[in-house]
Amino acid sequence: MPDNVVLLHGFGNTHRAWDGVIAALEPERYRPLALDLPGHGEAADAERPITFAGCVEYVLARSSERFALCGYSLGGRVALHVALAAPERVSRLVLVSTSAGISDEAERAQRRESDRALADELEQIPYEQFIERWRTQPLFAGEPAEVGARAREDQRRNRPDALAAVLRGLGSGEMQPLWPRLGELVMPVTVLAGERDAKYRALGQRMLELLSDARLVVVAGGHGLPLENPAAVAGAIDSDIHLKTG
Repeated sequence: MPDNVVLLHGFGNTHRAWDGVIAALEPERYRPLALDLPGHGEAADAERPITFAGCVEYVLARSSERFALCGYSLGGRVALHVALAAPERVSRLVLVSTSAGISDEAERAQRRESDRALADELEQIPYEQFIERWRTQPLFAGEPAEVGARAREDQRRNRPDALAAVLRGLGSGEMQPLWPRLGELVMPVTVLAGERDAKYRALGQRMLELLSDARLVVVAGGHGLPLENPAAVAGAIDSDIHLKTG
């Protein structure tokens, strides 16, 4: 019977960001479920405020009894919350270009203010202007033009007012850091980062040191791996079955 795999996208994406990954997974071995997280795509009208606890309930209510869980960026942070809340349901975990939160309180407060200001801006400026501002930040530097085009296309499937609610509820500054709790996760974990994504390679290494059964895999690409290198993401999901400690 195929393994159930739940896929959680990043901020400003939708479930369509996983199309390439799903196409690269063997259908005989995997039954993928790509969700629109609250405030995104078809879930734009999710109940307000949008919270991590609400996202956990949302994911668990739509998933099978037991499943592999793969999350990218914001989706990875949600995936960590899901795995900590219901470890008996998560068979294994793949974290793509993600973090366990901002540890420094002052830095977290500064990021919270920045995210709230960005949320206000989302409700005031033309959405296309926001999309361009988002896609041209240093985080996505060096990505191929066709990847940026697909990312912009996916972002247009969202509503600016809904994304503003996401920033106010799920922004990095709103999240209590989960670093002290990573040792609670006993399921196999693959941490995936792109070669050009130095910040998240370092965060991945930090997570590796705190997880009990994990490996860090660095692949070609930058931050947006589900769109830029979907085959590598699919490979991480696939080979994670054979993960060994060490």
